[in-house]
Amino acid sequence: MTPKSTLSLQLFFPALLSKQTLVGATVALTLMAFFIAGVKHPDPTWGKLWMIRPLVFAMLAGAAGGTLGYFMNILRKQKGWNKALTFTACLVAYVIAIWMGSVLGLDGTLWN
Repeated sequence: MTPKSTLSLQLFFPALLSKQTLVGATVALTLMAFFIAGVKHPDPTWGKLWMIRPLVFAMLAGAAGGTLGYFMNILRKQKGWNKALTFTACLVAYVIAIWMGSVLGLDGTLWN
């Protein structure tokens, strides 16, 4: 097998992709749900279902972060500092994705 065909075989495993995407979305959804649960008296101008938008945006951002982690999996299999650097980069990218999803979701409600 050539290195190119080995790389393409290692790149796409749909079951693992789905699992990491769902884990990323679930973590982000849980964090946003805990954040929203702390709102005792929401502004009446936000509407009754104001919490749906932040939950959806956070979930989509978390899913994108989980998918990025899946595609970076090839670099994580290397040894030494590449593995640590890739893990750190994935973690930072996931936190940024959740933060951006939170900002987009909460814009106009809790964050004016």
